[in-house]
Amino acid sequence: TDEIMQQEIRPLVAVDIIEQLHRQFAILSGGRGKDGAPIITFPEFAGFSDIPDEDFLNVVTYLTSIPSLEAASIGFIIIIDRRRDKWSAVKASLTRIAGAFPGNLQLVFVLRPSRFIQRTIADIGIKLYRDDFKMKVPIIMLNSVSDLHGYIDKSQLTRELGGTLEYGHSQWIHHRTAIENFAMTVKTTAQMLQTFGTDLAETELPNDVQCTEELLSAHTDHHSKLKDELKLAVKQGATLLTCIREPVTRSANSRLSPDELENVATVERLLAQLDETEKAFDQFWTKHHLKLEQCLQLRHFEHDFREVKLALDNLMEGQAGFTDIGDSVTRVEHLLREQKHLEEKGQEPLEKAQSLALHGEQLIQNNHYAVDSIRPKCVELRRICDDFTNETKKKYDILGKSLELHKQLDKASQWCEAGIYLLASQAVDKCQSQEGAETALVEIEKFLVTAKEHQLSNPKEFYNQFDMILTPEIKANAQRILQKLEDVQEMFDKRQISLKKLAAKQTRPVQPVAPHPESSPKRASPKITRPAGNENLRLIFSVGLLGPAIKNECEVSVTANKQTRVNQKRIQASLPSHIINELIETERVYVEELQSIIEGYASEMDNPNLVHLIPSALQNKKEILFGNLPEIYEFHNRHRGVTLLLLSFLPLRIFLKEIENCIENPELLARCFLKRKEDLQIYEKYCQNKPRSEALWRQCGDSIFFQECQRKLDHKLSLDAYLLKPVQRITKYQLLLKEMLKCSKNSEGTAELEEALATMLDIIKSVNDSMHQIAITGYEGDVSELGKLLMQGSFNVWTDHKKGHNKVKDLARFKPMQRHLFLYTKMLLFCKKREENTDGHEKTASYSFKNSLKMSTVGITENVKGDNKKFEIWYNGREEVYIIQASSVELKNTWISEIRKVLTGQLEACR
Repeated sequence: TDEIMQQEIRPLVAVDIIEQLHRQFAILSGGRGKDGAPIITFPEFAGFSDIPDEDFLNVVTYLTSIPSLEAASIGFIIIIDRRRDKWSAVKASLTRIAGAFPGNLQLVFVLRPSRFIQRTIADIGIKLYRDDFKMKVPIIMLNSVSDLHGYIDKSQLTRELGGTLEYGHSQWIHHRTAIENFAMTVKTTAQMLQTFGTDLAETELPNDVQCTEELLSAHTDHHSKLKDELKLAVKQGATLLTCIREPVTRSANSRLSPDELENVATVERLLAQLDETEKAFDQFWTKHHLKLEQCLQLRHFEHDFREVKLALDNLMEGQAGFTDIGDSVTRVEHLLREQKHLEEKGQEPLEKAQSLALHGEQLIQNNHYAVDSIRPKCVELRRICDDFTNETKKKYDILGKSLELHKQLDKASQWCEAGIYLLASQAVDKCQSQEGAETALVEIEKFLVTAKEHQLSNPKEFYNQFDMILTPEIKANAQRILQKLEDVQEMFDKRQISLKKLAAKQTRPVQPVAPHPESSPKRASPKITRPAGNENLRLIFSVGLLGPAIKNECEVSVTANKQTRVNQKRIQASLPSHIINELIETERVYVEELQSIIEGYASEMDNPNLVHLIPSALQNKKEILFGNLPEIYEFHNRHRGVTLLLLSFLPLRIFLKEIENCIENPELLARCFLKRKEDLQIYEKYCQNKPRSEALWRQCGDSIFFQECQRKLDHKLSLDAYLLKPVQRITKYQLLLKEMLKCSKNSEGTAELEEALATMLDIIKSVNDSMHQIAITGYEGDVSELGKLLMQGSFNVWTDHKKGHNKVKDLARFKPMQRHLFLYTKMLLFCKKREENTDGHEKTASYSFKNSLKMSTVGITENVKGDNKKFEIWYNGREEVYIIQASSVELKNTWISEIRKVLTGQLEACR
């Protein structure tokens, strides 16, 4: 704790009574008695009796407040110098001092009047009036200063009293005012630093570059001004210290009085406190300045990320629209040039993205506070770059294969044309001779050897190679060329057969007819054998019939599938009974565990033999630790209703019988849950108490009492594990209902099972919402009067006030607030989520209330231009507008639906 801020402010300072001090009717010279008692001197003062009581009391009070508490506790020594005065002055001085002196007195020395008559009167008067002065300390009457030296050393007395102590009243007043001014300066400076530090700590970081730069500049300027104030304060303290030490510096034989030494100590202490304050402030400022600089770096990074992301999205959009793979060699080559241009166009944004990602990683390595925000953006940038690079490579591969395919198809087409030309160029009359026929056969065989050049001899390999680019158009073109190849091959086969007959044996002349391509047969003769390769290729590109082997295989597969479906139906028919059996067995275990907790722990807290083992923090707190666990146990074990919470411990076996009926009639299961949905609300009360129970357990869980109970029960786990069972159990039911619903799909009772599942999910949601609701703080009203809690969740919220200042409206529009909203039937609460660590355990959330809107006076706008995740809630005729951004479109629609239901219900109620 800052010592300066904790100092008690003195009621009087030298400035307040500067005129009275200058009159010098009482001084604190700095001298001390033999035991260290401070000496206050009342020098000769002609108008002492005329001094107002208030002035006298203020000066004496101020002088007694200056020495340290240790010196003041010894008691003050009063020296009254009345050597030139009368007995009446002595009497008046003693009377006033006795009645108004605020400190502890040790001794009172009176230098009596030096004239003989007044001295005699003084001796007689002191004897007569000693008791009237009502002083509990000795009053010593002295004839001269030499008598005073017998009681007080000369070094502690001023020159007026025959001593050697140097004392200047004006200088003393100057030092006192300077010290007090410096103390006030130190305190004011510390308060300024503390206020500035508090403002810095409470400052919310802006969300854009410009506001962040302005905030950083403003804070830096304020910091510089405060540092200048600190330097001035330190300089003031050093100057003051030099002034106090001046006598010692000027003369080696001089010594400072105890009061002056205390002044030195006071100034040094104030300087030390100022130094500590400055160090603490510098340390805090360093952290804050670093955070502001990191915030500015983050805003620059986010701004650059948005620009680069937009460029990359446009690039990816352009690449996504680049789907054409070409229908000819010329077209594919043109597409390759366009792809090259797109790749070159994308180099700049890709380089910026890589550079920005590298910059983000450097920020992470430099321990930036927003690692969780920067890292996903770096990953996103690298992912988009990799996607573009991979997609570009894929496009090149596809276009490359497309180019290769069309080149092969062109070669095949050219080969067909060349073959047709060859057949047409062979004169029939020349082939009638054996020599001419053999020559024609050689020409045909040479030509057929060149068929390898078109690379369509292996259709299966061709298909596997180009499967990824075989669009319907390309398939049609390939089938056309394949048909052309088939026709040309058929023509060559027929020509070869004819020529071979002519070469083997001369036959009668025939009428010469020149063959033409259009006269070629369009369908192959079943008697003609063609190469297997082309036939397979045709089967690949056309729809063929299944052969006998494939047909038999399909029939076997169909038969096996039918048998599998029959077996699955049998298995599924048995699944509900297995689930119900599991429900029964787990419920029995659950009830036994509840019983063991109540009998083995809760009841034992009332056992007189174990009371001495219970820690004091646990006394009379059984209900906090166990909540309404006995109520849950009674509901499961003794309730007179039929519920599928598997109650096997009742004296009557009615409930177990009904469960057994559910094995044969699974549809009864849903009815049991629907009937007991109101009773299951007791779990909400238990879960609401769970945080208090856990806090109490953390405080007392290691006590001997719990260890002894655990030993008696022979439990392997401690009590806190068993206290978690009800929370686990309420979530288990909906899982079992889901399994039942899977097994009973499209069967009788499915609708009731779905309703039961919805009921359990609604109960779990209600429990979860209530856990958030109890963490609301700062709301002055009663949340139970707001109606049912319908929804709760976190959102970004912008506010806009029609009557507000323009700058405030601008800030409100661009700076979102993180708010947790609670939607009730009567009110909408805006809270700020806060997370705090509790005794080193996991963070616990609380919700600090900020604002509320009555649902009877609000309106809603479902769509906000530019963002499909935002919606508006306006209040008092749009005087206040709240723009709310959800994390997803689905969440937004859910909230809008619930708000619409509330508003519609209110409208119907008004009607």
